Amino acid sequence: MQVDLNLLTVLDALLEEGSVMGAAERLNLSSPAVSRTLGRLRRLTGDDILVRTGQTMTPTPYAVAVREDVHRLVRQGHEVLSPSRELDLGELDRTFTLQYHDALAASLAPILVGRIQERAPGVTLRMLAETSADTDDLRHGRTDLELGGGRPSLPEFRSEILGHDPLVVAMRPGHPCADGLDLRSYASWPHVLVSRRGRLTAPIDDMLAAEGLRRRVVAAVAALPTALHVASRGDALVTTTETLSRPLVEAFRLITRPLPVEFPAAAIHCNWHQRYDSDIAHAWLRDQVRAALAEIVTS
Repeated sequence: MQVDLNLLTVLDALLEEGSVMGAAERLNLSSPAVSRTLGRLRRLTGDDILVRTGQTMTPTPYAVAVREDVHRLVRQGHEVLSPSRELDLGELDRTFTLQYHDALAASLAPILVGRIQERAPGVTLRMLAETSADTDDLRHGRTDLELGGGRPSLPEFRSEILGHDPLVVAMRPGHPCADGLDLRSYASWPHVLVSRRGRLTAPIDDMLAAEGLRRRVVAAVAALPTALHVASRGDALVTTTETLSRPLVEAFRLITRPLPVEFPAAAIHCNWHQRYDSDIAHAWLRDQVRAALAEIVTS
């Protein structure tokens, strides 16, 4: 049996006001319209709902018994159809999952976790590293945000560029290239690449080839800390980002020199699924990521 849920709104008004006229004024309807709806309610429930006692109307025992339930259902219906657009950070209890390029980890995580805990202590962050293969985690809601150098191509995803980070060359102190690095010397020394898929070439190799040069890649590793550790123990060079990689570069006591060729700065993308466009808590999370990154760049 199909039930007209609009009847609940009229029933709630009748039980609150105790009269057809009062319910009509509350709902901005005519008294005859509310009277007709009361007739429908009586036929549907098999109960009189309101009965006349002198000059007033008195609710039946059934009406008294269901009054609180009816009011609660109407209130919940309004909450579902008119969601609050205000966010109470003190009451926010939610776990967000972020997946990000490992170069972001050391720079972004401490600042972002600090910001979140200061503003919304009930929020938990699950911060995962990129995997070696593409997944549907963003599509199926298992991941709230993806942060890194790539952007999805399908229209169901949203992507925002949060900034750009120039590339530099990391090396150990005392490296023969520490006093100067040109394109030929850059190509002549061994390199360690960071690639989650284990690729042995990068776009910069095309630029070297155009100059008749070729570098020797001695290893491809999945994570930046591994590459920097290798560089700290020998003469291998690591091409990485200047700002986001700085904490790891400093942790391994390395130095950096400018990339000896003009090359586009690495874009930092923030990707999410369109289902979260109107989610105010998710929008707040994106704001926090944006602000944390701006703080990293400023510092």
